[in-house]
Amino acid sequence: MILPTGKLDSDLLKRIVFEKIQYRSEEVKVRPGIGEDCACVDFGDFDCVMSTDPITSAVSDIGRLSIHITCNDIASNGVQPLGIMLAVMLPEGTTEEDVEHIMGQAAETAAQLQVEIIGGHTEITPAVKQPVIVSTAIGKTPAGSSQSGDNMEPGDYIMMTKAAGLEGSGIIACDYAGRLRQEKNPDGSPLLSEEEILRAKSFLDRVSVVSEGVAAGRVGTHGMHDITEGGILGAVWEMCQISGTGAEVWEEAIPIEPETRKICVVFGINPLRLISSGSMVIIVPKALRRQMEQAMEEAGVPAAIIGVIRDKEDGIRMARRTKTCGAEGEGRISVAVDPPYADEIYKVAGREKTGD
Repeated sequence: MILPTGKLDSDLLKRIVFEKIQYRSEEVKVRPGIGEDCACVDFGDFDCVMSTDPITSAVSDIGRLSIHITCNDIASNGVQPLGIMLAVMLPEGTTEEDVEHIMGQAAETAAQLQVEIIGGHTEITPAVKQPVIVSTAIGKTPAGSSQSGDNMEPGDYIMMTKAAGLEGSGIIACDYAGRLRQEKNPDGSPLLSEEEILRAKSFLDRVSVVSEGVAAGRVGTHGMHDITEGGILGAVWEMCQISGTGAEVWEEAIPIEPETRKICVVFGINPLRLISSGSMVIIVPKALRRQMEQAMEEAGVPAAIIGVIRDKEDGIRMARRTKTCGAEGEGRISVAVDPPYADEIYKVAGREKTGD
């Protein structure tokens, strides 16, 4: 059976990956699971929180994104990351200037987050056609204080920071700017102006969730998840698998930047299923809603309540307004949220680039 591009689907991941793991250590508190981005290991008075992830679909900003992707995972446990290791695999034909550019990005981003690059590996190999970086981040926290989605319960609010599809639309704007410039409105004007393309590129400056993760951890959550492959709908679905709950997401409440909407139209992709590093799902206990909103305001992070946790029997669903939806909700429909599949970015990645 030939597998599609992207992450393994959840059932396959459990069957041929997780179920093959045999040895279990008493020191491991959190093990691999659907929706679990971090491992947690008992270090006595402290817990060591670790995460690893690759960057495979970006080229021009791969150094920067390689730092953010796993630091965001650590932050989704309410923990400040402290160190990171990078395994950098580069294609034949890579120049010294290419390596300097990638590592310069990584070093600058790590410095901004106050995370030290503590090791890794770099090589040129015919095994890859474009740069691939696998990063592994670590953090420490007082024992038992790491945030967990196990605590989700019906009535909790689903909060989302920033906007859907930030990373995906930022990558597309950087790597496929020429294609975006070709798209026209019916009157012949550009669908995206140069200013809009530039702004979409700047979304990659917003892909860290460390500030909101640490701030939310101080308030107390029932779980957090940075929104990576599979987008916002995939993130909510995965969190519900951890907790054994259902959810109701309100489509109209999900923030989406205008540039992201236009980019998704050009490539025929769904922003709610588009990789969204830079956005965090925070499960907020009902009694802490105002306190959490205030924490986000103080951190300078836009945030919106986009749904609520339900009983497992209610399923994982998205409420969608129709054109006839009235003030009391008449005309609203509810659709099931499917498990995450290959991220929408893979429908774009691999196409011939045009422009810068």
